[in-house]
Amino acid sequence: MSDFEKTHVPVLIIGGGQAGLSVSWYLMRENIEHVVLERHRRFESWRNNRWDSFCLVTPNWQCRLPGWSYAGKDPDGFMLKNEIVEYLDGFAESFGPPLLEGIEVTRVSMRDEGGYQVETNRGTWTCDQVVVASGGYDDPIVPAYAADIDPGIVQIHSRQYLRPSQMPNGGTLVVGTGQSGVQIMDDFHLEGRAVHLAVGPAPRSPRKYRGRDATDWLYDAGTYAVTIDRHPDPVKALTQTNHYMSGRDGGKEIDLRKYALEGVGLLGSVAGAKGTAMTFLPDLEKNLDDADRSYLGIRTQIDAWIARQGIDAPEEPPFEKVWRPQREITEVDLTALGISSIIWAIGFRPDYSWIEVDCFDERHKPRFNRGVTDVPGFYFIGLGWLNTWGSGRFLGIDEDSRYLADKIAARQKSLLAA
Repeated sequence: MSDFEKTHVPVLIIGGGQAGLSVSWYLMRENIEHVVLERHRRFESWRNNRWDSFCLVTPNWQCRLPGWSYAGKDPDGFMLKNEIVEYLDGFAESFGPPLLEGIEVTRVSMRDEGGYQVETNRGTWTCDQVVVASGGYDDPIVPAYAADIDPGIVQIHSRQYLRPSQMPNGGTLVVGTGQSGVQIMDDFHLEGRAVHLAVGPAPRSPRKYRGRDATDWLYDAGTYAVTIDRHPDPVKALTQTNHYMSGRDGGKEIDLRKYALEGVGLLGSVAGAKGTAMTFLPDLEKNLDDADRSYLGIRTQIDAWIARQGIDAPEEPPFEKVWRPQREITEVDLTALGISSIIWAIGFRPDYSWIEVDCFDERHKPRFNRGVTDVPGFYFIGLGWLNTWGSGRFLGIDEDSRYLADKIAARQKSLLAA
């Protein structure tokens, strides 16, 4: 489709990533006219917002986009960045979505006569229904006190990180123990670079356990099929950082205590900084203990499933804490410690400032049920726990997009009948 063949379209999808294009796949199957607007290139976040050694944390078999499940030779492996992009490009090319690239949506508002007005950097559209598939990783989070740190210390966000050689000689402090933080730390450690890690409250997971990947066991046990409305602790599910582990070298567990024994400097959560001084909360041991508690809880959950099913699976040795901090360090001089650079790996915030539709709560988080808002014809997709754990991942996108497309199709029929 050439740019702006028409200014009105029944359905407009904002975002050309895997979530938006999955909805497009189902709408094309239903012959519902629509357009997908992408401000960069399709799958931009996979192409340019991942470091060189990035790989999936969940196994390849969980890549199940509509009509395009992983069909490679290593279903239990973990695709590297370029392989992920190749897989996604194959998906897009398999059905030829009506995608327009290089178009940034700057404002979405409701029209008095019904439907929506969508303003872009290249003109204005109107439509009956809107799907927001822009994701939740718009604005990198960097604390305000980062501006007070000595300018001689290089600072970047994980979004800008590519490889250890990008950083100056000397030690690097990685802040944050979500999946990005621990994997970036591992990059430096494997290259023999001095690295410190500010350990936050993120939980961790086993990788291989009792003969299989832990995610395989959890999938079989139905853990990933639990919906947010049936979750025993939905607030925790919605706010908790993802469990950390790695897909590197065929998949491996991340036990930070072992890294400490191998020379990685572990510190607690960062509390503040000025000049070359940085302060930390005295919570390193607590955070390590809490991560281990999560790890052991998953092991216990898997053990219970194995026992209930009467499965013959190898036993694992009991978990042992191989290291613990001798004391809590609450302040360091970064220069004296040899730290010449900091990588902030503490996440992102979504930016919905361009959406002028009454579909947000008091914290400006979108209100929806399985992606369907209370505002007729306005939807979200591709967010964590849209419905299940897999909603923000490859595993759950097919189900979520099929559900949303059904709702869109039903509304479009009612509009045509009116």
